[in-house]
Amino acid sequence: MNVILIGAGRLATNLGKALVLSGNKVEQVFSRTMESASCLAKQIGAEAICDYGQIRGDADIYIISVKDSALKEVIEKATEKRSDKLFVHTAGSMPMDMLKGYANHYGVLYPMQTFSKEKEVDFKQIPCFVEANNDDAKQVITDLSNSISDSVYYLSTDERKYLHLAAVFACNFSNHCFAIAEKILGEHGLPFSVMFPLVDETARKAHTMSPKDGQTGPAVREDRNVMAKQQALLPDDFAKIYEQLSESIIKMKNE
Repeated sequence: MNVILIGAGRLATNLGKALVLSGNKVEQVFSRTMESASCLAKQIGAEAICDYGQIRGDADIYIISVKDSALKEVIEKATEKRSDKLFVHTAGSMPMDMLKGYANHYGVLYPMQTFSKEKEVDFKQIPCFVEANNDDAKQVITDLSNSISDSVYYLSTDERKYLHLAAVFACNFSNHCFAIAEKILGEHGLPFSVMFPLVDETARKAHTMSPKDGQTGPAVREDRNVMAKQQALLPDDFAKIYEQLSESIIKMKNE
């Protein structure tokens, strides 16, 4: 398909590369700055633009991939005089109907993964969740998603908000715990790399058993002597996190 990519951030960068790799053509990359648009456009053989008026009107699909706080403004400007075109956004936590009233055909293409510009991912392994306001839009979005991913699911806005919430716990919060561990280790002369075998085995274990059943550590044993000693080693903000997570582990174990 011929695609216009509106946005050049982390998700847009990885998505643009995946689209081209799977045989689609990204005609243009739009960003607020020409520097950002050009950086991605050069990598995927597209035209870089930073003026909404330059967005072509002959693409099969227009993908808006920008931060949530900018989504409404970008939708308003990108769809102007193009309301008959198919527009999708890629935001996991934002409703599909943000596009209602601006485009006749619209939907969502949400790839559930953590993205960095510096690290390429295998998009074929990333689950993509789609939604559309009509059957024609659904078919196009699904076909495009199937070209880049082996796992495509249809999910409503109401269901997707819980998926995104779960992803925040599984990815963002766990990564913050990594950052806390890195800080603790760094203050005592140890590199975070000593955690790699533990982190990797924890993730591997989640592939074969319920995370609840795989829980280990002092909290699941309700070893409050160890918990109290460890909590005392932490500054107040980390100590509160330690206490709340520990109590949550104990509560879940006993449910």
